[in-house]
Amino acid sequence: MSNGSSITHFLLLPFAHTRELQLWHFWLFLGISLAALLGNGLIITSTACDQHLHTPMYFFLLNLSLLDLGCILTTVPKSMANSLWDTRAISYTGCAAQLFFFLFFISAEFYLLTVMSYDRYVAICKPLHYGTLLGSRACVHMAAAAWGTGFLTALLHTANTFSLPLCRGNAVEQFFCEIPPILKLSCSHSYLRKIWLLVIGVCVTFGCFVFIVVSYVQIFRAVLRIPSEQGRHKAFSTCLPHLTVVSLFVSTGSFAYLKPPSISSPSLDLVVSVLYSVVPPAVNPLIYSLRNQDLKDAVRKLLTGCV
Repeated sequence: MSNGSSITHFLLLPFAHTRELQLWHFWLFLGISLAALLGNGLIITSTACDQHLHTPMYFFLLNLSLLDLGCILTTVPKSMANSLWDTRAISYTGCAAQLFFFLFFISAEFYLLTVMSYDRYVAICKPLHYGTLLGSRACVHMAAAAWGTGFLTALLHTANTFSLPLCRGNAVEQFFCEIPPILKLSCSHSYLRKIWLLVIGVCVTFGCFVFIVVSYVQIFRAVLRIPSEQGRHKAFSTCLPHLTVVSLFVSTGSFAYLKPPSISSPSLDLVVSVLYSVVPPAVNPLIYSLRNQDLKDAVRKLLTGCV
């Protein structure tokens, strides 16, 4: 790339400047990482090993847990290492790889959440056709499409970002490599290319969001037509975890990218970035297991077997 020879490394934004706070940050992120590894690992193992969970909903949940693990392992370990060793540096190649994998996992997760809303729509609105519309081959194809689209999205944006000449220093105003703070270092006037990619990203994201909203409008209409209160509660409880995860994902991401520049500051950007890049992968397993008795039973059986 054209600017690879001039910049050999970037400086990430630290969480703290005193040694004590740096160590507190290390232990905090270590605890969050272990919680994410434990929660998502239990879901992956339980779903893969328990025959009762070999259904489309849990197949997609397994993929979601894999993406959550990838997302948190892309950003958190480097930040922990920098705090532990009192440094801010990340290599040029490492920054490009971190940006690519973060975009890959976060984009694929949003596409997968869109697919999961279709799964809930078919399960509640077209239950008699559930096995036909969501057979094993269809589920694999939809999951592969989410992963593949995420890969192409990440490849496109990473190549575009690092093909721009960077001449405004190497200090990234974020604790991991992300597009907006890297673009601030660019001295290029290729605004049309930036706007073109931004428009594509916004259109795809908005399209997925509209699909999720329309799916849930149909789901709520179908649930309200169920005569018994117990039936309505059971149907809605299967959608609540997914709806909660989508709401957390969309609200934190939207605030991070759409907040007014007047309230933007490095410290606020740092906190918001943690809310949408670190917190969701750690709490998603808790959200899905809190009201799901089948998943609780599978995890309990797995832990009992291990003991």
